[in-house]
Amino acid sequence: MKESVVEEHLYLGFSHKYEDGIFPLHTSISLFLLSYCDCKLFKIFLVPTGENVDDQFATKNRLGNLEVHLISRCQLPEVVQSCCLPAVVVKDGNFCRAGLSVVLRHIIQKTHEADPSKKDVLELLGFKKTCLKACAEVSQWTRLCEINIPLAVEGFLTASPEQCQTIPSDILQLERKLAEPVRVHNDDKIRRQKLQQQKAGAKAEVPVLGKEATEKGKTVEMHEHPLPSLELSLAFSKLCVQEASDAVNREAPHIRRTKTSDLPLLDHVFAEGLYFTLADIVLLPCIHHFLVSSKKQGKNLGNLPLITSWYQRVQEVPGVKEAAGKCSMEFLQLPELISAPEEHLQDFSSIPDELEEENEESNFIGGPRPTMTKLMENGIEAKFSPHPCPNWTLEWSNLPSAVSPGEGKMSRDRAVRKQQQLNNLVAAVTKLAKPGDVIVDFCSGGGHVGIVLAHMMPMCQVVLIENKELSLIRAKDRSDELGLNNIWFIQANLDYFNGAFNIGVALHACGVATDMVIEHCIKARAAFVVSPCCYGFIQNTVKFKYPQSHQFKEILSYKEHMILCRFADQTAAQLPPERRLIGKQCMGLVDLDRAWAAEERNYSVQVISMEPESCSPKNNMFVGIP
Repeated sequence: MKESVVEEHLYLGFSHKYEDGIFPLHTSISLFLLSYCDCKLFKIFLVPTGENVDDQFATKNRLGNLEVHLISRCQLPEVVQSCCLPAVVVKDGNFCRAGLSVVLRHIIQKTHEADPSKKDVLELLGFKKTCLKACAEVSQWTRLCEINIPLAVEGFLTASPEQCQTIPSDILQLERKLAEPVRVHNDDKIRRQKLQQQKAGAKAEVPVLGKEATEKGKTVEMHEHPLPSLELSLAFSKLCVQEASDAVNREAPHIRRTKTSDLPLLDHVFAEGLYFTLADIVLLPCIHHFLVSSKKQGKNLGNLPLITSWYQRVQEVPGVKEAAGKCSMEFLQLPELISAPEEHLQDFSSIPDELEEENEESNFIGGPRPTMTKLMENGIEAKFSPHPCPNWTLEWSNLPSAVSPGEGKMSRDRAVRKQQQLNNLVAAVTKLAKPGDVIVDFCSGGGHVGIVLAHMMPMCQVVLIENKELSLIRAKDRSDELGLNNIWFIQANLDYFNGAFNIGVALHACGVATDMVIEHCIKARAAFVVSPCCYGFIQNTVKFKYPQSHQFKEILSYKEHMILCRFADQTAAQLPPERRLIGKQCMGLVDLDRAWAAEERNYSVQVISMEPESCSPKNNMFVGIP
């Protein structure tokens, strides 16, 4: 067992206690994971979200087996005050992790680091450790688990009886997800094993794991299970560290010759597919409270056969019932429902999936010229403002080595181009900034922009926000080497930062991330200096619909705008000059739409080409001032 080197503080919101849960649900979920992992590495603080805190509850300092402390929001570390909870920060540190998925993934990693024998905990992160890693803005699944279902259940629990007659649409969407075929990395092999099992007509024994099997080495009871059992045997064999013998047998020749398209599809065992992951941990407290409330209201839970089956199955995972007991969660015992009525399935199939509908025309055919001509006929062409200081440059040779992007893992040529890109952004920010300003480097990566700004502007506070932990750790190491004391590091999705700031900056924010940064700046009435990237990844999302500006909407359809986005990515140096010119014009048009959309919200925006243009194929830059 490794000892924890530094004390980390975990801050959880607290609005009220209801039945056997603590709200908001993000707090219940975090406490449930801590109990499941048997993790006591964090000092836990509950932060009341309102003034009316239950006095009796406030005097207690334990929740189950976890010691907790109450703290007011004004007592939070300054970096945490700029973030949505839950959040984790090293005591007296400037590195904060915020948002449910980021915090939960950190708890799992720290638990495994402290005790490497807890491999089952690490496996909660799923294949390639990517479970709930994608941010909610780009991943429908992360958004459903992290945001939509917790909010839907909280709304359901607080609604009047008249308002909660219908099942929340996000719960229905989860039911639909559980009905979809499972895709896993060794999909073909498992589907052939399933076909062989079906051909043999075998009803394999399936381990049903109860509390008696929560420790390794204990006997696992085997029961007949009516559901198709290959998926179950695979899932539970992984949980109890024993191989399912049926799963490893070599398939017969006629099975190997079967076309992939003729193989049977795999059924869900858990939320993400065959294996128990962090997604199940997140969903379980939410679905539990929803089902308890529904049952009390006399609702027919048979309307959600897949969710209720999943709910029963998760209870049999080793450690789940024990963790639930610590959190005072009393599981319902529901009949396992095998299939939905026919009319029920029709109801689910009719639920609109907005993003699928909006992006159904994502396979575009044809070049950009007709779209560009259409815009030209309406008097719209790419416009670039003159560069305000084309020859401005930092004295890189006089700066400490840790400031230079060359300190990262990049070639000399690339480091020079990165310096040229930074010259452009730093020059623009220098013109806008004044002492005392807060400057936020969104999508900061390894901190190339933020570290230069913090070093060059010691009278300003610089905040680096990045979702990738390793990139941010590298940035902090460089900052520590420089001894910077005007810099914060926040590992979070952009939406979890809610602090006030004066200037937002981003170098090569990918796809929709550029629009997220600009939107965040506009909401804060902050200036922005943003360089876009990866235009081909732009697509309609929950928050953003394209084109954005009134002028472009009147002329172009979504499909036509996406054609511009796809061709805006064709600016690489190895392409023919004519092709690169068209790519640059498409970049200019896409960014003109963005600029006009910001101007409709009372901003003055310039689209500028970086100098020299050879510093990057993606060399556009916005400078926006409210």
